[in-house]
Amino acid sequence: MTKFASDVDAANALAAGYKKLKTEISHIVIGQEEVIKQVLTSIFCQGHSLLVGVPGLAKTLLVQTIATSLDLQFKRIQFTPDLMPSDIVGAETMDKERNFKFVKGPIFANIILADEINRTPPKTQAALLESMQEYAVTIAGQRYELPRPFFVLATQNPIEQEGTYPLPEAQLDRFMFNIQLTYPSFKEEVEVVKNTTSDDVRSVNKVLTGEEISFYQHLVRRVPVADNVIEYAVSLANKTRPGVSGVAAMANEYLEWGAGPRASQYLVMGAKCNALLSGKYSPDIEDVQAIAKPVLRHRIVRNFKAEAEGISVDDLIEKLMIS
Repeated sequence: MTKFASDVDAANALAAGYKKLKTEISHIVIGQEEVIKQVLTSIFCQGHSLLVGVPGLAKTLLVQTIATSLDLQFKRIQFTPDLMPSDIVGAETMDKERNFKFVKGPIFANIILADEINRTPPKTQAALLESMQEYAVTIAGQRYELPRPFFVLATQNPIEQEGTYPLPEAQLDRFMFNIQLTYPSFKEEVEVVKNTTSDDVRSVNKVLTGEEISFYQHLVRRVPVADNVIEYAVSLANKTRPGVSGVAAMANEYLEWGAGPRASQYLVMGAKCNALLSGKYSPDIEDVQAIAKPVLRHRIVRNFKAEAEGISVDDLIEKLMIS
């Protein structure tokens, strides 16, 4: 790995690496630029992401392409109603000498694609909790460390409700970002159809190694932040909490629950990374606003009045940012 003379040189290298990553990913994934930026931001912040979108929007392809371009070990887990925790973390089996031996599950990789995570029961969803928070799993009283860097990128389909198990709040809070995928534009869809109905085989070059990603994760943490930016991030999270002093009147009217302290932490971390990827050396309030929706949208719960009036979570976040 390249040695940098200063953090400024390292920050410039990260911005250049991000541009290369975008170029490589765009060979396979058409459009979705904001989604790609948010996924990479969560990776450089050592966070996990939940991708929500209807079928056919390249959620799985996007994660596979990012894993390939980052030169990391990638495992996909297809969540089903009969999936057991041992199918994810591994289990102890008996060898020929009748000794117990631990066989590692697919969770032992750098990037985990948890495909359709809401299709499996809570017992199995909870098996991810320890690994996402502690970067380790415990089997039969023995703790096993997971390889680093480690990220969980989960996908779920918002329109199918039958046979699904909504993620509990504790699990949702472990995800740094909730990333919404939208339909492609007309031009993008034309490009997608051209690329996917021809015989061309497109490949992705490896841009960053695991060692470089770990270095950049520490670099993001070293980015200086002005007090007014931190105070803005904390006040934004505080405005979402009904019944708390300093809360926005809108929150008392339309929200059942607000975001916890983890939201404030992720707002600041995300703003730091967003600044670096944009070529800046320190974040400002605009960087906090740029990542506010994916950080907050799964941490606040609307009340009946908001749902009855058709006010979305994103609408509320937009109004809170300018209030």
